[in-house]
Amino acid sequence: MKVVHRSLLLLMFVVISPGMSKALPRPKEQLLGPGITREFPASMEDLLQALREVLGDQTIHGTQIYDKQPVLMGATEVQTTPLFASWPATGRVFYKIRKDAIAPRHFLESADQGTIAVRYIVTSVSAERVRLHIDAVYVENTHRTVHISDGTVETSESKVIEDRLHAIQSEEQEAAEANRRRDSAELVRKTEVREREDEAKLLSAAQSSTEGLQQQIVALRHEVERRVKAPGAKLRSAPFASSATTTTLSAYAEIVVVIVTPHWYGVETTDGQRGWMRIDELENLP
Repeated sequence: MKVVHRSLLLLMFVVISPGMSKALPRPKEQLLGPGITREFPASMEDLLQALREVLGDQTIHGTQIYDKQPVLMGATEVQTTPLFASWPATGRVFYKIRKDAIAPRHFLESADQGTIAVRYIVTSVSAERVRLHIDAVYVENTHRTVHISDGTVETSESKVIEDRLHAIQSEEQEAAEANRRRDSAELVRKTEVREREDEAKLLSAAQSSTEGLQQQIVALRHEVERRVKAPGAKLRSAPFASSATTTTLSAYAEIVVVIVTPHWYGVETTDGQRGWMRIDELENLP
């Protein structure tokens, strides 16, 4: 009986051993998900600024570990990571990882503890257009199993970058508009000073001769008076095409130019209304 018992044990070991060797954990090889690709009407400098802010926010957007932790913090920017193959094409590549994430949401069949890696690839389409590709994976520490994202992480990261980009562009537009207003106001001030100086010179020269004074008055009138071209034009509240219209002047209505800028005249109508008109809307008196 003992011999039979030992034979049975040996037979069981021979049968079970191959199955046991197959059951040993192996890394699964899976193709990475496609991620998402978006193009933005922006300069490379602005997009990189927005991306750097997101790389430094310590957050993996669009996933979480526990329901009580809706934002997954603790992420860091890295120069490279073995979780992605090297990028052979053109473009600048950036990475952000979060280690020790336990079964994070929105990674297919995620389990165990591992590392989340997000890759950002930035390429220039033109001087004012940039392409951004984002993909994300979760890799288990023990089994090295790769879990691809269902797209939520990539979409969320892209949305945050887009919001940062819009904020940067809005600040730049506001600064440019402030500079334009300042330059316009400075030009108006210099014009007024120049006109006052010119008027003083004219008055000083006119004192020497009544005839000379009359001639200068006529010349000055011809210089500062204009009339509206047909079929008429709008009188605006400021020297901008988008400014409000205060009134509409009929064709050949006469006005007086009180302020001169490269593209606009500050004018006064015969009934005392003041505003702004484009230079090409006016013509000299006949």
